[in-house]
Amino acid sequence: MFTIEEVIFVNFKTYPRGTGKEAVEMAKICIEVSKENEKVKIIPVVQVVDLYRVGQMLGDTAEIWVQHVDGVKWGQNTGWILPEGVKNEGATGSFLNHSEHKTEVSPSSAPQAPLGNLRAAIERCQEIGLRTLVFASNLPELKRMVNLGSEMVAYEPPELIGSRTDSVASRSDVISEASKICQERKVSLIVGAGIHSEADIKVSLACGAVGVAIARDIMEADDPRSELAKLHKGFIL
Repeated sequence: MFTIEEVIFVNFKTYPRGTGKEAVEMAKICIEVSKENEKVKIIPVVQVVDLYRVGQMLGDTAEIWVQHVDGVKWGQNTGWILPEGVKNEGATGSFLNHSEHKTEVSPSSAPQAPLGNLRAAIERCQEIGLRTLVFASNLPELKRMVNLGSEMVAYEPPELIGSRTDSVASRSDVISEASKICQERKVSLIVGAGIHSEADIKVSLACGAVGVAIARDIMEADDPRSELAKLHKGFIL
């Protein structure tokens, strides 16, 4: 199980505000807002190219995640993301199998698992102490994901990603079912897609989630600090 009870993942994706120097400023906002209620962590999820600069700013005092790693080891893996590489630059965890970066699921019994193998990526992260959040687009996929060994699984229907009018919280019955599936496997549930209000947060928590994944609502907000603070308050029941 995840070692904290509640969490907000802020996915920087490749938004302008989440890139380069702007990524550093956004990461600062995440950490500063999280101090208003330290029981709820806010974790910036950055592009690999910005990991070093964000890590230099935050130091060892906060968690930083990346948006993807691959199940590869040292050696001949041109263009793939080595888990040790991101850990050495300060990452404490990684998203896997996001709907915008799907990863093939296949057996890890082969001595040299195929590149892009989700199970291999999870295992490699576990070997070196990187946390993982594995995404599922629907309940059938979530049922497969909870058996791969990750400590957290996210239910995020892709058709609601980036929506400003609807959110995953409108599917409270599905969240409740996802929570039941996760509890049976002792896996923590995160939900995402269209989260944009305190009410969305409260519904998600009431249905069994321990946290949320947010992107556009923060990254394109007129005032990202105020918007994040508003959502952060949604964890106060």
